[in-house]
Amino acid sequence: MSNFKIDSLKGKLQGGGARPNLFKATVVYPAYAAGNTELTSFMCKSAQLPASVVGQIDVPFRGRTLKVAGDRTFENWTVTIINDENFVIRDAMERWMDGINNHEKGEGFINPSQYMSDLIVDQLSRKDGEKPTKSIVIKDAFPVNVSAIDLSYDSTDAIEEFTVEFAYQRWESNTTT
Repeated sequence: MSNFKIDSLKGKLQGGGARPNLFKATVVYPAYAAGNTELTSFMCKSAQLPASVVGQIDVPFRGRTLKVAGDRTFENWTVTIINDENFVIRDAMERWMDGINNHEKGEGFINPSQYMSDLIVDQLSRKDGEKPTKSIVIKDAFPVNVSAIDLSYDSTDAIEEFTVEFAYQRWESNTTT
């Protein structure tokens, strides 16, 4: 029973535990989008350390099911952005998406390297808020959804926000390749 003392937990909870409000998301825009990476990092209200899933293949055999590993998939990554009055970030995201598939003709860049970019999400340290304790590079990302911004006469004392959903090929960290 001695392992169930609160002091045992305190001793094992290094740094007091990682905090979800200590993060930095960096969106590196393609040149044609003319985005402000520093402003986007500052105005990013929420993000996630991205998920990945290894699929499962069920193989039936004589009344039993053998479960074997399938392919790895990566769910889309979403950030929430605080909007400024000049729509600097929103406009850059719209230009980025327009380069992929524009409104008028449905045309865009043919070569994916022209519209894909790497994104970075860092978990920051409580002790030194600028030092990442975990860093993930989201490889070959591009926006697939820039959300609507709700407007309403009865919304007072609020600042507009919108979300951007990115598709990507994979992510890498110091523990993955």
